[in-house]
Amino acid sequence: MPEPLLSKRDHATAVECCGKASNTKGRPSRIRLLSFFPLLPACCLLLLSTGCGYHVAGKGDRLPPDVKTIAVPIFVNQSPRFRIEQMVSEAVTREFIERTSYRITPNPQEADAVLRGTVKNVRAGVVTFDPATGRASTMQIQVTADVKLVDTHTHKTLFSNSNYVFREQYQISPSESGLFEEDQPALRRLSQDLARTLVTAILENF
Repeated sequence: MPEPLLSKRDHATAVECCGKASNTKGRPSRIRLLSFFPLLPACCLLLLSTGCGYHVAGKGDRLPPDVKTIAVPIFVNQSPRFRIEQMVSEAVTREFIERTSYRITPNPQEADAVLRGTVKNVRAGVVTFDPATGRASTMQIQVTADVKLVDTHTHKTLFSNSNYVFREQYQISPSESGLFEEDQPALRRLSQDLARTLVTAILENF
């Protein structure tokens, strides 16, 4: 059980001060002010509890109120990069689950709205070279995606962006074998960034 903000002794002192303040001539304002000091913590706590708002995710204005379940099927992969579509789909699903109260399913038949996506292209390029060896030292990977959220009841498009472009840089090791090992964490970070941006845009009507 939490401790009271004022002890019985402090409370009695405050009451006594207030009583003296009402009967004292010449210094009533000062005594009243001093007697109020012990009450400041309680007042501050009351103001904080009533003045601070709490935003519940998943209450964006873009989505109709009857949308309770959103389907996120595996994205279509039109790029040569293996399994990038699964990485992006998993990141988007996880972002919806962690940030919203919507039920998320991979099955469009069970949903009020369906988010379909396509990974259109994945490109990688050199950003910097090692001046000593002339080999690439920093790479940049770019993913371009097309996403659309459609209401399954009205067939209305609730959200659409045909040209999502995300980039992520990463360092590569001097050995050629490390090149493909190190681009996978970069793709995971990029997928998470894409998922955060996409879900925020859907929820907050950006």
